[in-house]
Amino acid sequence: MKSLFSSEAYSQIQKRIAQVDPNKTPEWGKMNAAQMMHHCQKPLEVALQKTTVKKPNFFMGLLMKSFKGMLYNDKPWKQNLPTAKEFIVTDTKDFEKEKIQLISLLEEFNKKDESVTLPPHPIFGKFTNEQWGKMQYKHLNHHLKQFGV
Repeated sequence: MKSLFSSEAYSQIQKRIAQVDPNKTPEWGKMNAAQMMHHCQKPLEVALQKTTVKKPNFFMGLLMKSFKGMLYNDKPWKQNLPTAKEFIVTDTKDFEKEKIQLISLLEEFNKKDESVTLPPHPIFGKFTNEQWGKMQYKHLNHHLKQFGV
């Protein structure tokens, strides 16, 4: 799996974000392009400690940790997977504003390197920076494919 800490993958994701058509109907899911841009900010905000998600109860936490490896492995995510309620976007969003904010967070995340220890994920626990980079790439790749780029 590619990582957002790779200059090649980072550049590729930036170019793909620029290609998203705000009027395109998604290939799956309920979000429009502006909502997707907002949604994609959330995992970056978690890694950058700008937002958090509610920690699950003990048993749900154990269950969620069993899925941890799927977040950053090479296997593509299935369509319409459930997401944290804090990441669900249903209200109207301004596409250009959300796109600018996503690019800003992407840049801030990319500037972290192996010398900066990223925090544990509130649901899945500790990730290495490599795992964080792969997970962020995989999430963005999943949603950019949703909009055909």
